[in-house]
Amino acid sequence: MKRILMTAVTVVPAALAVTGVGVTASSARSNAFRAARTVRPSRVTANSALAVRRTPLGRTLVDARGRTLYLFEADRPNLSNCSSACLSVWPALTTQHRPRARGGAAASKVGTIPLRGGKRQVTYAGHPLYYYVGDRKPGDTNGQGLNQFGAKWYVLSPAGRKIDND
Repeated sequence: MKRILMTAVTVVPAALAVTGVGVTASSARSNAFRAARTVRPSRVTANSALAVRRTPLGRTLVDARGRTLYLFEADRPNLSNCSSACLSVWPALTTQHRPRARGGAAASKVGTIPLRGGKRQVTYAGHPLYYYVGDRKPGDTNGQGLNQFGAKWYVLSPAGRKIDND
């Protein structure tokens, strides 16, 4: 009897701890998956383009689906300084084709830079472009002005400059 009681006393708290951690980890994974899925359309296809959309910050650069794009102040012209953990929060806009400009975006400012794994990251006026996982729908600008991974993040104007309303 004493052995059964001792096992129960040991197993029940362990089960509760595992269940609590499992739920928390599961919730975190679920939230991360939802955020990643929200931003997932990061590949620009041959018939898609960069465009301009009116947001509360003014006219900003967006992808073909109207998702806001950001620049990272730690980047250098045509060189990304966002990797690993940074890319999990700020996924790069990538492509396998030459992206096009439409709707107010300037074709002469659109380019790409090499990325690991054979992909290419889309650039605009030399700025590598990123999404923010906190943006849930087209037109959201929740990443504007955030200071993360060593520098600030900003939306871009059609001229290719950061929009800084700090």
